[in-house]
Amino acid sequence: MKRIVFLALPVLAWLPCFAQWQYPETKTVDAQDTYFGKTYKDPYRWLENLKDKDVKAWFKSQAGLTDKLLAKIPGRETLVDEWMALDKLKPAAYSSINYEHGRVFYKKTLGGENVGKLYFREGWNGTEKLLFDPGTYKTGVVMTIEASVPSWDGKHVAIGLSSGGAEYSEIRILDVERGTLLPERMYPSYGPLGWTKGNNAFFYDAGTVTDIKDPKIELNRKTRLHKLGAEFAADVDFFSNESAPELGIAPKEFPFASIDESYPDYLIGALGTVQNEMRAYYAPASEMKSKKITWEVLCRQSDNLVRGMAFHGKYIYAITHAGAPKYQVVRTSVEHPDWAHAETVVPEAADSIQSITKTKHYLIVDYSNGVVGRLVRYDLASGTTEEIKLPASGTVSCSCPDFRTDRCLVDITSWTAPVTIYDLDAQQETFTKSVFNTDVVYPGFDELVSEEVEVPGHDGTLIPLSIVHKKGMAMDGSNCCILEGYGAYGISFSPRFSIRYSVAKRGVVLAFAHPRGGSEKGEAWYKAGYKTTKPNTWKDFISCAEYLVKNGYTSHEKLAGTGTSAGGILISRAITERPDLFRAAICNVGCANAMRMEFTPNGPVNTPEFGTVKDEAECRALYEMDGVAHVQKGVKYPALMGIGGWNDPRVTAWEPGKFVAAMQASTSSGNPVLMKVNYDNGHFTEEKIVTFRNFAGQSAFLLWQTGHKDFQPVNQTSKMD
Repeated sequence: MKRIVFLALPVLAWLPCFAQWQYPETKTVDAQDTYFGKTYKDPYRWLENLKDKDVKAWFKSQAGLTDKLLAKIPGRETLVDEWMALDKLKPAAYSSINYEHGRVFYKKTLGGENVGKLYFREGWNGTEKLLFDPGTYKTGVVMTIEASVPSWDGKHVAIGLSSGGAEYSEIRILDVERGTLLPERMYPSYGPLGWTKGNNAFFYDAGTVTDIKDPKIELNRKTRLHKLGAEFAADVDFFSNESAPELGIAPKEFPFASIDESYPDYLIGALGTVQNEMRAYYAPASEMKSKKITWEVLCRQSDNLVRGMAFHGKYIYAITHAGAPKYQVVRTSVEHPDWAHAETVVPEAADSIQSITKTKHYLIVDYSNGVVGRLVRYDLASGTTEEIKLPASGTVSCSCPDFRTDRCLVDITSWTAPVTIYDLDAQQETFTKSVFNTDVVYPGFDELVSEEVEVPGHDGTLIPLSIVHKKGMAMDGSNCCILEGYGAYGISFSPRFSIRYSVAKRGVVLAFAHPRGGSEKGEAWYKAGYKTTKPNTWKDFISCAEYLVKNGYTSHEKLAGTGTSAGGILISRAITERPDLFRAAICNVGCANAMRMEFTPNGPVNTPEFGTVKDEAECRALYEMDGVAHVQKGVKYPALMGIGGWNDPRVTAWEPGKFVAAMQASTSSGNPVLMKVNYDNGHFTEEKIVTFRNFAGQSAFLLWQTGHKDFQPVNQTSKMD
């Protein structure tokens, strides 16, 4: 393979401004790559250097134009105020629930509260105590708790704190009894991973560079071991390509090591990329005292183990798609794992297994058909299975924080029903409302209904589509409609309630496509929207859009599309392939420049999902996914707003930025093409006010462009001042 890049230092061309919107001037350069005999031009390559003053100025100018325009849409602030008011009605949200030595630790975010705090109870029903408020950590900086891992004796909690949506954390250790922080600190890290049996040390993620903007930030990472009271600089490199070169750990693989508290005699080392198939090793925990740990193979990626594993007795249980496209649970010996001859304990069913959770006596198996979930109990002693009768229907998730009992937490929700949290006694198969649950009724949401349909795709495949709208709406093509899609990593777009769906009360149709690339219909559904089959993802989205128009939910002039993150491939290619179908689109922190994604800090770890330019077939596939590469001069494109998070560690802001630059230079429709830059955000952020303003701006833009009367700019003129 020959790779040639020419980057011209002088400005070769300045693109003319569009008179209507007066876009900032955008230069082009003579940059190109040659792969396998084909040359790919990249005139906006210069935008990739986010540290360059000219690049910073370009993004600042684009952001200023966009912010000025969005400020003229009255409906945006109305949405923000509405969501903030609804959020105040919202019951407390709980996450990171852990049970250690009689204490329950959890992060709780109250309704109306900007970020969550860390609490604990003595026992499930004990008095709640505030343990740590991140708002008190740094003056003038909004900090969020990214991770919290309590020690097995419940006396300490290792926490990861970040700001600005950057996700990389500073690690601190809390003394639970005193409620104070120990002096040692470490930055940057993806956070603590787990404690050792002695409760005096924990594993954590670390890198070889400290600048989170460095292209090498996600390469050659390590699991290190920190002992309480020691300096982080002296910590042991516990599991990495340096400490275990015999394992052949690639620079892009994330090495994670820990000890499962429910099975404490073994060390587990896992190597992660975005690939679902697991590669893991194990060793006796007693070897921690040795200078060199002898790692043995627990599973290879060719064993096709996905979605989790659990240990019990002499067996290890795991979910696999080997011989089971909708997944099955198998087991093999821990001492001598042989997955090729593993015993099937929970066979494949018509719906797909999502996860397994271990209790004292059972495995709880979580299933979903993409819309409705169910739970099955597998008895670890008898080997029998039994479906658990649920108290409600919808998307189901189950967690069991205390492996010493059969007590679990079960969440059930849908597009129009808020989350209800139940305590499940897995032995008695009984449900009661959890101490973490508070019932809530949101005004006006009883006016909404949801529909589940299947849409014929371009090749005849039936594509699931969820539709939310007001009861009794006329389906005469006059409704504004926002269609959202994702379709990557085998992640299902399962129904889940959000107060942001209140926009549907304004007569807006909200639709959610379930294209190939997710796993709504199992592993085959995922792999049918993956690498060389990726075009199915945006073609399925297009089919869903056509269905909405054909059946009167909306019309071409009223239809908007949106995609986030990996959904940037979906939306950028949907509007470049069918620009006539959509009136407006959002590319939210989206992968819009697939051929260059590999060269971002987060790019190498994503090559197992999308492919690499180093492989001829995958290189061609990446070109097909690339929205920037498919923008053509003189085409009447929909209105577009790209959104970039300046602190985004997953999708660098220049991906949507380059897409916007190409569209501004090429579209002949006169529709606005804007770049929104969130300087206080990353890929996302926990901060509610930042999140609400971000998504209110997106909705306002789409509803302005699709003609909703409540979102027409004040004092709109033909030119932006």
